[in-house]
Amino acid sequence: MACEFPSLETLTFDEPEPRVGVLRINRPDRLNSQTVTMFREYLVAGRALRDSGLRALIVTGAGERAFCAGFDLDEIHVITEMGVREFLKFQETATGGIQSIRHLPFPVIAAIHGPATGGGMALALAADIRLAAPTLKMSAAFVKVGLSMGELGTSYNLARLVNPARAAQIGYTARIVEAEEALAIGLVNHVHPTESLLDEAMAMARQIAQNSPGGVRMSKRAIQRNTEISSYEAALELENRGQALLTRSEDMPEALAAFKEKRAPEFIGR
Repeated sequence: MACEFPSLETLTFDEPEPRVGVLRINRPDRLNSQTVTMFREYLVAGRALRDSGLRALIVTGAGERAFCAGFDLDEIHVITEMGVREFLKFQETATGGIQSIRHLPFPVIAAIHGPATGGGMALALAADIRLAAPTLKMSAAFVKVGLSMGELGTSYNLARLVNPARAAQIGYTARIVEAEEALAIGLVNHVHPTESLLDEAMAMARQIAQNSPGGVRMSKRAIQRNTEISSYEAALELENRGQALLTRSEDMPEALAAFKEKRAPEFIGR
């Protein structure tokens, strides 16, 4: 069944295959740059998608020029005119929007072409997997506009992906990281030709969707939570609980039966 998704101003959604969705940042005339409205709509989208029954989501930018070129500087006056309390409320809305995408219970794949800068980089980092075109240009450009890399989860996610020293260099210099380097340092998983990028993302999403939805969701939860806790014992506790719950599901005996009968399993997610 197709996901019911609200009509939004800056984001669009479609479900090209059952249980695989594509969320597009839809401001191609402005390099898919972010606005105050877009940050609010990330949260709306996250709420709509959370219980949608999807097994994988692809996030990408509309058009051929950009994934997301960060905050639209034509709207920068909106936030510079805010008082401290109003700006803090905006920050909480913006970070909540990115967080709602990061914390979707199923895998999120970012298909990145062209610029992914500032808040666009933050959105890409919030995905579980990043696939890039050779045109990728990623930059934590916050310091160029008088802000810090401590924005929208960037400092947290980047340091864990590429190690603190590399994150510091990228953040302090605000330099552009292109596709080849991004692949070498683990910032993206794969680089694909621009014309096949979305097809490759769909193929990966399709592969994920064929697996046990409960198993994939628990795997995502374990990976995310275990980057956020400092104790090995706590990590084992989380893993043990997840595995115990999954053995009570209908999908595990189905998978074992399918293996014995040499057929593809029919997962139902219960």
